[in-house]
Amino acid sequence: MKNLILMATLALTCTACDRQHTPQASANQSTPNVIANDNTEKNMRDRDKMTKTPFDQSENEIDRTITQHIRKALMGDDVLSTNAKNIKIITINGVVTLRGPVNSEKEKEIIAQKVQQVQGITKVDNQLEIIQK
Repeated sequence: MKNLILMATLALTCTACDRQHTPQASANQSTPNVIANDNTEKNMRDRDKMTKTPFDQSENEIDRTITQHIRKALMGDDVLSTNAKNIKIITINGVVTLRGPVNSEKEKEIIAQKVQQVQGITKVDNQLEIIQK
């Protein structure tokens, strides 16, 4: 009996979930302009062997420390958006690559200034992208 109730509950839950994702067209209902979050181009770009990803982060102590100092500086700045605080920081042999979206040119500048204050960096490859709102 318990299994029967559990199966019935599961079936009803699946049906309810399915109805939430099924578009319902109505003559009186207008469809809002929806922009799909399509990351296909970026995902294809990231498959290129030349594109640095967090998996490329060096495991030596100096590079890890550089990345940690940058992340700490970003997280401690209340002016920066969540996007800016979540950028990718990849350090390999003192070369820091910054990737990801930020909300404005000002955020991009703030991040660049914070990175320049970290010792041990030999070069910065700033690939941050400003989100167009």
